[in-house]
Amino acid sequence: MRCVIFDLDGTLADTSGDLIAAANACFRSLGQGDLLDAGQDQATALRGGRAMLKLGFERLGRSEASAEIDAQYPRLLEYYGENIDRFTVLYPGVVAAVERLRASGHAVGICTNKPEGLAETLMTRLGVRDLFGSLIGADTLAVRKPDPAPLAEAVARAGGLLERTVMIGDTETDRDTARAAGVPCALVTFGPHGKAVSELGADAVFDHYDELDGVVAGLIG
Repeated sequence: MRCVIFDLDGTLADTSGDLIAAANACFRSLGQGDLLDAGQDQATALRGGRAMLKLGFERLGRSEASAEIDAQYPRLLEYYGENIDRFTVLYPGVVAAVERLRASGHAVGICTNKPEGLAETLMTRLGVRDLFGSLIGADTLAVRKPDPAPLAEAVARAGGLLERTVMIGDTETDRDTARAAGVPCALVTFGPHGKAVSELGADAVFDHYDELDGVVAGLIG
């Protein structure tokens, strides 16, 4: 079965608002106020909690703050887990595009570097978890993207064939994961990196989920 595997953050949904809110909650608890901006710091947010904390401490002039980052990271995850869908939205056309893939016989799944439990919670609260036959997170296996094993596992659990799979993502990590697995990769231009993803050498890029059918057909038939 042909298979389409999606990244989550920055690909299926704009999660940056809730991620940044969680980091700012940590800084407020330290009496610092909001140090990150939902517009300016989207790309950092989608690199994960530690990256956001590191950026905030750097803005306080504390570039060597590994112990403070370690202390705040569990608090960030706790806040994020409790407020995971306050600002997060699916990108336009996602649901219709995935439903079209399923109707045409494609297996679909998710391969993300978000912890599996948080990813499951988010997709369930957004009401779309049942659209995907698999969900592999950063901690599902002993390795994470760009190692190809999570992608291969997502394909297997979705019921697809790796040799007939395409990876949909928004970052260099997604491109590298697909290359390591020997499958084509298409990157979205509406994530935090915008049109700059065109420079990453992916097999295709697209601007809206209305284009996904054609992109998939062009890459895996």
